Amino acid sequence: MNKHVLIVEDEAKLAQLLADYLNAANFTTHSLANGLEVIPWFQGHPADLILLDLMLPGLDGLEIIKGIRRFSNVPVIMITARVEEIDRLLGLELGADDYICKPFSPREVVARIKAVLRRTQGESEISIKPGPMLVLDGHSFHISAYGRQVGLTAVEFQLFQVLYQQPGRIFSRVQLIDKIYQDHRIVSDRTVDSHIKKLRKKLASLLPDIELIHSVYGAGYRYIPQAKLDAQASP
Repeated sequence: MNKHVLIVEDEAKLAQLLADYLNAANFTTHSLANGLEVIPWFQGHPADLILLDLMLPGLDGLEIIKGIRRFSNVPVIMITARVEEIDRLLGLELGADDYICKPFSPREVVARIKAVLRRTQGESEISIKPGPMLVLDGHSFHISAYGRQVGLTAVEFQLFQVLYQQPGRIFSRVQLIDKIYQDHRIVSDRTVDSHIKKLRKKLASLLPDIELIHSVYGAGYRYIPQAKLDAQASP
C-alpha cells in the first residue's frame, strides 16, 4: 500500500511541486494551506507522515506540532525558511522528526521522507516485552531495580528518563541534546555519545545481563526493555 503524506504548505505552486514529486515516487498525498485545518483533518484521515511548513496562516507549524503530539506520534518533517537555530531546536524539542530549510531540492525532500519512514517503521517492527521493574528517583538521580540501585549525574538521569519514557522510539542525538540541554547551548554529538557510554556502564552494574540502551546505525538511540530486535541495530 502506498504511504500517505499530508503536505501542509501555503505556497500553492510549491505544494503542487512537492505533490508531483511524491506521487512520482509512489506516495499518495493531500495538501492543506491553512494551519487551522491541519489537526481537524488529521484526526479524521490517515496519514503516514506530515510535511509541515513552519510559517502558515491561521496556526503556525510549531503550534500544530504541539497539538498533534498530544494524541499522535506520526512522523513530522518541518519545512522552514527561518534559519535561526532556536526555531529548528524548538521544533525538534516539540517532537518534529526532521527539518528541511528552504530553498531545497524536491528530490531531497523525497529522500528525507523515505529515510524518516524507514526509521519510524523500524520502531514499529520491534516487539516490546516487559522489562525489569525500574524505579527512577528524580530527586536523588538514582535508579533502582530488584533491591539494588545506581546513582547517575543529573544529565545522565535526564538522558535515561527521555529514553525510558518512550520504549522503542529512536531519538536522534539532536533530539536528545534539545531535551537535556534546554538552554540551547552548543553541544556536540560526541558529548551525547560520551554520556550514553557512561550511562550504559552504570546500568550494566545494576542489570549486568540486560542491555537497555541500543544504538541504531545512522539514527540515534532507543530504550528497549528485553525486546526482540527485528530492525537493524548495533550494540
